Amino acid sequence: FGLMRGREFIMKDAYSFDRDPATAKASYQVMAQAYRRIFDRFGLTYRAVAADSGAIGGDLSEEFQVIAATGEDAIVYCPSSDYAANLEKAESLAPTEPRPAPARTMEKTPTPDMSTCADVAQYLKVDLKTTVKSLVLATDTLDDQGLVVKSQVWLLLLRGDHSMNEVKVGKLPGLAGFRFATLTEIDDHFGCKPGYLGPVGLKQALKVVVDRDAAVMADWICGANEPDFHMTGVNWVRDLPEPELVADLRDVVAGDASPDGQGVLAIERGIEVGHVFYLGTKYSEAMKATFLDVNGKPQFLEMGCYGIGITRLPAAAIEQNHDERGIIWPDALAPFTVVLCPIGPDRFPDVKAAADQLYSDLLAAGVDVILDDRGERPGAMFADWELIGVPHRVTLGDRGLKEGMVEYQHRRDAASTQVPVAEIAALIQSRLKV
Repeated sequence: FGLMRGREFIMKDAYSFDRDPATAKASYQVMAQAYRRIFDRFGLTYRAVAADSGAIGGDLSEEFQVIAATGEDAIVYCPSSDYAANLEKAESLAPTEPRPAPARTMEKTPTPDMSTCADVAQYLKVDLKTTVKSLVLATDTLDDQGLVVKSQVWLLLLRGDHSMNEVKVGKLPGLAGFRFATLTEIDDHFGCKPGYLGPVGLKQALKVVVDRDAAVMADWICGANEPDFHMTGVNWVRDLPEPELVADLRDVVAGDASPDGQGVLAIERGIEVGHVFYLGTKYSEAMKATFLDVNGKPQFLEMGCYGIGITRLPAAAIEQNHDERGIIWPDALAPFTVVLCPIGPDRFPDVKAAADQLYSDLLAAGVDVILDDRGERPGAMFADWELIGVPHRVTLGDRGLKEGMVEYQHRRDAASTQVPVAEIAALIQSRLKV
């Protein structure tokens, strides 16, 4: 990840404390809009996405994700609407089509050494979407000393081409703090090793949760609870009871229907640079942090918390703004917005004088400018500043100055532009985006 995973990590944290949910949510929106203005000023392409609050808690949360192919997070959005969420939060809607009627009988089919849905589908020459995967979880009940006094085994059924979303699963009733079942627990309930597990012919009863897509499948394939065999042509009602608990268990995929009903979903990569949370009274109740209301009665504070990854911002900006020659800094983040490159100032006094004068004029105008007075050859000097990424470059040479001209080039420009010396300061100021 290059700069994204540097040793140093600096975070900006802020907190709000309000008297009621309405004012707390107003504070949340003020901070969320402030973050948007910050990222807009930095010239970043980003999305504010609905997010799961995770361990921090609260029921309202947004992440700010800078769009980058190297991003560690998947961002789900609808190109034809404003919907956006992270992968943990994005909802997979239930299919609108009814379950087809059974068309095949259930059979135990040999699948030698085929222990994954993908292997089975390839071996049987069927679509992976006709398979169902079995994921076995467990939850533990603890006593006052933290010892396990009871365990409950769960079977989750998902379509073979889908992936379980652990955040969604952990929010289901009874599955908070789940773990994956042990081999002993699996053997006790299925009598079989992983790779060939299924809901047909269980040794012991367990709790079954079925994903929305799997719940409307017909003639599907699952493990036979016997090594090297799978059941084909399995159907609900006829071969198994109608699932009692159907829920959204999976990650969405590109092409799924958007939860806002405005189109289909797309997925891109992003780098999280900020996060805002409305916490409610989760922490004020735990800390007994109260205030006296207008009636003199103590009330718990309504809280919000807000963070920006200070050191992640420039790293994310580089991921989004670079080419084969180096960094291309947005103006508001650049170490210097303008670099002056005089050619041969030691040999041409007029070049040195013009560069010094322009440097002074830009400084007086409040421009963050640097003058390269090293006397380097043009090629080496330009390569250095392209690598560093200063966005605006002015080149001053003896031949151009004799004609009253200098060369201006933005870091993204393919070629320089001739500009009259008398106009260059005004041109630069008009192009700065700070």
